[in-house]
Amino acid sequence: MRNQLSINRLAWKLLGELCEKQDFYRVNVEKTSLGTIIIDAGIEAEGGFQAGKIIAEICMGGCGKAELSHEGYGGITLPSISVYTDHPVIATLASQFAGWQIKDGDFFAIGSGPARALALKPRDMYERIGYKDYFEKAVIVLETEKPPPEKSIRLIAEECGVSPENLAVILTPTTSVAGATQISARVIETGIHKLNTLGLEPNTILHACGCAPIPPVHPEFKRAMARTNDAILYGGKAYYAVAYEDEEKLRKIVENAPSKASKDYGKPFIEIFKEANYDFYKIDPNLFAPAVVTINNVKTGNVFRAGEVNTETLRKSLGF
Repeated sequence: MRNQLSINRLAWKLLGELCEKQDFYRVNVEKTSLGTIIIDAGIEAEGGFQAGKIIAEICMGGCGKAELSHEGYGGITLPSISVYTDHPVIATLASQFAGWQIKDGDFFAIGSGPARALALKPRDMYERIGYKDYFEKAVIVLETEKPPPEKSIRLIAEECGVSPENLAVILTPTTSVAGATQISARVIETGIHKLNTLGLEPNTILHACGCAPIPPVHPEFKRAMARTNDAILYGGKAYYAVAYEDEEKLRKIVENAPSKASKDYGKPFIEIFKEANYDFYKIDPNLFAPAVVTINNVKTGNVFRAGEVNTETLRKSLGF
């Protein structure tokens, strides 16, 4: 499972940029009594688009780039983020995917970023893609509204096989601009995860890029979370270059790849969530995908596309 590309090594370099220019990025950088670096990008700190951009690149383990822009969506203009990578599986499934739930008493956070590739969270995903990182330092991004307790920090470090002083924890509340920005940057990761569940061998994906709107923030977590989901489900566009032999199978996979293939599609996520009694597991998993998926099979030159940007639902979700 060894790969020469170390996502924690690459991400640690970006972390240095974030820490050295904390005033520019409007983040707070502190060290705990254990020596762990804690970066607040939206709890007490202001954070912002620039912080969200570099955190998105850290989330991708330094294997992808992000760019900020603004795009039109059905008569409204929204800040947007574009991401692209030539190491799509490592950048997304091995790093950016939010696959680590951290619980400690009343503390709960969803962990993503390159630290997962040291802890192998979840292990079966790393076995499927054939990747494991080897580095003495770890970077984890937590979607949370409060800093982790010391016990959680020790647990994360132990699971990663690093000392607490070689661990960096970035905090990105969903209710913050930085949090919303780095979530919208998950548009190609969301698509790759869906393609993987549909049976596409992930390592056939050679290159990827995508774009999604960054939704207006909301101080209430449920609504902020719903808006970040809708930004990808109804406004996200993802493009993949793959090397695939069975083109008929590829065609069927693409047909079912966008969010529109879900029975829950068409309503703002806050309504879907409410109808599911606020239980994620009652929501059709097929919903979690970009609005538009385009795939170019480099073996044949053929292009397959499915889905559409749903500006009506997006406007309703975002309060326009």
